[in-house]
Amino acid sequence: MSNVVVYSSDYCPYCSRAKALLQSKGVTFDEIKVDGKPQVRTEMAQKAGRTSVPQIWIGSTHVGGCDDLFALERAGKLDALLHA
Repeated sequence: MSNVVVYSSDYCPYCSRAKALLQSKGVTFDEIKVDGKPQVRTEMAQKAGRTSVPQIWIGSTHVGGCDDLFALERAGKLDALLHA
């Protein structure tokens, strides 16, 4: 399974939904919290081109946020990306 990284924030419902979907698939992921860490949030924004959380990477592929992750799932493409 690919290395999965999730930049997230506490009390973020979209972060919770995205992590729950990954967990339901048995995916382990590295979670990087941006709360109170402006340099980490800046690093995430530079990598993703976005400032919102969550920001999700599967391997070297930037998936995007929660809606993007669920769109991949609905399109039947998430499992293939996770197992690439």
